[in-house]
Amino acid sequence: MYQIQINILNNSDRYIGEPLYLAGTFNNWDPEHLHVGQIPAQGEWISYTLFGIPEGELDLKLSRGSFSTLRASKEGSLLDAASFEVTQDLIIDLEIDAWRDDFLASTASPQVQVLDKHFYFPELAVYRRVWIYLPKGYAESQAEYPVLYMHDGQHLFDEATSVGRAGPVEWRVDETIDKADLASIVVAIDHAQDYDRREQEYMIHPTAEIIDPRGQAYLEDIVNTLKPYVDKHYRTSKDPQLTAMVGSSLGGLMATYAGLLYPETFGTIGSFSPSIWLDNEPLYALTDLQYSMRKDDYKNQEIYFYIGEKENRVTSSLQMFQDLKDYIQHITSIYSGEITFHTHPSGKHSAHYWQYAFKEFYGYWQERHFSKQ
Repeated sequence: MYQIQINILNNSDRYIGEPLYLAGTFNNWDPEHLHVGQIPAQGEWISYTLFGIPEGELDLKLSRGSFSTLRASKEGSLLDAASFEVTQDLIIDLEIDAWRDDFLASTASPQVQVLDKHFYFPELAVYRRVWIYLPKGYAESQAEYPVLYMHDGQHLFDEATSVGRAGPVEWRVDETIDKADLASIVVAIDHAQDYDRREQEYMIHPTAEIIDPRGQAYLEDIVNTLKPYVDKHYRTSKDPQLTAMVGSSLGGLMATYAGLLYPETFGTIGSFSPSIWLDNEPLYALTDLQYSMRKDDYKNQEIYFYIGEKENRVTSSLQMFQDLKDYIQHITSIYSGEITFHTHPSGKHSAHYWQYAFKEFYGYWQERHFSKQ
């Protein structure tokens, strides 16, 4: 075990003398942040030492007591966690330039709208908020646009609605497409507020913990209710290769299943950090069944897999990275479509890295299909 001395320089003239806190992997991102002292005068330092830190990666964020009061850049952008590799005692420096809550809470671009606060999903028998991103110039154009269907809508566009284990990190989907050459529509569905319910709705097969999975109903609602509504009310491309489904973690697993079950609808799948370990054997069995029975249905489909090389399972020392490599190796000889596998050497299971994954995926999709728009 090691000790980490943290020296903190305050460059801001705000909140001087108020309590200063630390959150990080050292306490598993406990929402009860660790009090480390008072915010010093502008230009002055405060020091604090963490003891008993194990070897490995250490991620840290400074706050004033909660994830809604994290430090920010001078421009007001939420800062990524400061990351360090611990192999010995360390002395590290952090600086406070500004605080995130002193700036506008919303980070969504003007292109992001709420399609419906209470869109009805009949198979699930629930109402959910659905977001839509419409490209710049959509109102003046007569063009049809590619469409991305995405899960976990709260976390894609806006810090004000994002909730993560390490704070409100959004995917920056709107900022990515704003800067891209290829304009697309994004339809994003909120997950259930209750995370147990989210797991139930994002699983196809039962487990010991999830006796009544609702993932099949959820996908049916997207294909048979939400997509027809979007196609009717917005100018969407009907080309399956220009209709994608993208998700991460359990949402990545659902995107994988959408590609398996609805290849005629979703010609492109973006599966980021899929939680294969939660549904391993049933996933392999359904994959083998679908690819043998409907081989020709997948020949024009593309799957873009992403995972970080430091993504570990929650319940063991085995790696999610290896899970995905094994699955890709399994399907390579039986899948008639195209597979792309992208990794990040320091990637972890978090929205910070899914920002990166989405940007890389979107660049890939743009390059592949720009000429079809």
